[in-house]
Amino acid sequence: MLFPTVDFAIFFTLVFVGHWLLAPNARLWRWFMIAASYVFYAWWDWRFVPLLAGVSALAQGGAVVLDRFPDEGRRRLAMAGAVVAVTAPLALFKYYGFISLELANVFGSPPLPLAQLVLPVGVSFYTFMAISYVVDVYRRDTDVASPGDVFLYLSFFPHLVAGPIVRPEELIPQIATPRDPRSIDVAGSAWLVMGGLFKKVVISSYVSAQIVDPVFGDPGGHSAIEALLAIWGYAVVIYADFSGYTDIAIGVARLLGFDFPLNFDRPYSARTVQEFWRRWHMTLSRWLRDYLYIPFGGNRKGRTRTYVNLLLTMAIGGLWHGAAWTFVLWGTLHGAYLVVGQVVARRRTTGELHQPERARWRPWVQRLVTFHLVCLGWVLFRADSVGTAADLLGRLVAGWDDPTRLVTPVLVAVVLGMLAVQTLPVGASVAIRQRLAVMRPVPMGIALGTTLFLITTMGPQGVAPFIYFQF
Repeated sequence: MLFPTVDFAIFFTLVFVGHWLLAPNARLWRWFMIAASYVFYAWWDWRFVPLLAGVSALAQGGAVVLDRFPDEGRRRLAMAGAVVAVTAPLALFKYYGFISLELANVFGSPPLPLAQLVLPVGVSFYTFMAISYVVDVYRRDTDVASPGDVFLYLSFFPHLVAGPIVRPEELIPQIATPRDPRSIDVAGSAWLVMGGLFKKVVISSYVSAQIVDPVFGDPGGHSAIEALLAIWGYAVVIYADFSGYTDIAIGVARLLGFDFPLNFDRPYSARTVQEFWRRWHMTLSRWLRDYLYIPFGGNRKGRTRTYVNLLLTMAIGGLWHGAAWTFVLWGTLHGAYLVVGQVVARRRTTGELHQPERARWRPWVQRLVTFHLVCLGWVLFRADSVGTAADLLGRLVAGWDDPTRLVTPVLVAVVLGMLAVQTLPVGASVAIRQRLAVMRPVPMGIALGTTLFLITTMGPQGVAPFIYFQF
């Protein structure tokens, strides 16, 4: 079930009413919300409902078992076994075919028996959340929850199919806490939902159809200017698409009385790649840090090991996005960026490199350089093969004399406008939300209705699934 559809509007209306009517009865409310979340998931394909339930049962069973062992060695083994168990479905559906074909290519033998496996929507996200629960119980950062709480934690429909990745301590305590409908920030939630819909339905769909899909589909048939605008355009598309989804998810959760962590904070205003990852898909960045980078040793085992840990963490993060070498290279490229950033920072600290002069223009140059480093990675991320990525980058060198047909003033204004908005201070958004919060019900309803009308009018017929559904 997609957020920007009539189906979801009807579904959420029914769930919203049932949620608040049943809120005084905690037991009945919990099972109602689990059932609603499973209906939401089954709307895509009911055959994968047992997979979600199975991962939830494995996570809870593993947490219960390891929590009963007083011996640290047994607890560690139980934790490892539970992590392997909850990760196995993800490995099977997402990586079996990729590994089979790569082994066949390496050894020159027929591939392993290859089944046509459909990747279940959201499996990467709820698997990562299941791992968080098991590992946090092992670390004693969270207590073993009741089965109902764990099943709702992993299936709660606002985050189910594309995040954000919510930690156990961020959501499970909220499940057990009574909610007061009078405390709901309706204006702020509506701002998030409407803004998310606008970014997805209008901005992402328009830029993707006008420049990104045609150019990435046939790089050789387009000019250098079109290639450059397509690269910038994809930076806008993936931001508008993914941040739009998470804004809707956060807004919907808030209307139900739940707070999710923010997932984006003007990422293209970052002055370094390190800062970019503190602003982009923040829940994934924290997950990679806490469940991969730090367990690998972090920065505790020497400089060389730190660099290896960064590269390995980001390469795995790339592979998590998709079973293809383009994703692995994308993650490794960002790992290399982070390593270079650490090397430069260390050398400046020791005096081997001079500190840059302070100038008003320097932050803007840093933002511009960082943005284009990120865009280089986006080419790998979006391209269907390394060859396609190379062809597109090649057009930036050899295509300046070719005709430009796709670039229009409106398209340029949308792409550059979306990038410019990233540099606005966060206070501008806060001020708008505060003005909405003090509006009376009738003007607020008119404003929201007008916004929704513009979204449905300006958006295309039919809305494509969110990009991150495939991850």
